[in-house]
Amino acid sequence: MRIDIATLFPEMCDNVLRTSVLGRGIKNGFIEIYTHDIRLYTEDRHRNVDDKPYGGGTGLIMQAQPIYDCIEAIKAHHKTPPRVIYMSPQGETLTQGKVRELAAEDGLILLCGHYEGVDHRVLEELNAEELSVGDYVLTGGELPALIVCDAVARLQKGVLPNEDAYSIESHYNGLLEFPQYSRPEVWRGRAVPEILLCGDHKKVAEWQEQAALEVTKQKRPDMYEKYLQDHAAEFAEKAAKEAKRAERKRRKEERRNSKNSGE
Repeated sequence: MRIDIATLFPEMCDNVLRTSVLGRGIKNGFIEIYTHDIRLYTEDRHRNVDDKPYGGGTGLIMQAQPIYDCIEAIKAHHKTPPRVIYMSPQGETLTQGKVRELAAEDGLILLCGHYEGVDHRVLEELNAEELSVGDYVLTGGELPALIVCDAVARLQKGVLPNEDAYSIESHYNGLLEFPQYSRPEVWRGRAVPEILLCGDHKKVAEWQEQAALEVTKQKRPDMYEKYLQDHAAEFAEKAAKEAKRAERKRRKEERRNSKNSGE
């Protein structure tokens, strides 16, 4: 997969892209991420890329021409048409579901606005989608673009050691992650739950599943209710199996008691 970031501050993005999981993923060839300086594409002799907004107002607006030319130049490096996404507080809110959708693409171009935004005409011309990382305003689109890169890169094969590295994390499967513990076994009088020390992988997995449900119910009741709705059939089937097991156990106990009484 290839991601391109169109920005006025490529060095800001490059510093992050060289480190940690992202840096290793890029270095090992599991994902390609490039930054592009929009200012290099301006036709203005003073290298300006912004101007005052029509209709008045404070601040400056990034002009259409350098943005358009930058994006079109980037497209030439893609074998198939990439999705163009403008990082904007007016866009669709980023969720783990959206991340999975984007991670399945061959290519993305992330456009970072700055100042008071960009000339709306270039968004129309590029047929750009708008994507938000939350209901708040930042100075520019660079941090949101890096958030998208990080979230999408984690789902690319090879970037993380295995699927378990992300499939059990918060939001991936519709629940928050269960509590995690490390050494020492007891810290300031607080002990690790005994079930995690038993060595029975099945029991541990069952505890983790139940703990994830409890954490989600407590911290995100909206997410918990949605999870219950989405998995209603699964829970019903599980409850039916539990009922059958309980019934078999009851009958077994009855036969045993009956046999003992006969003796």
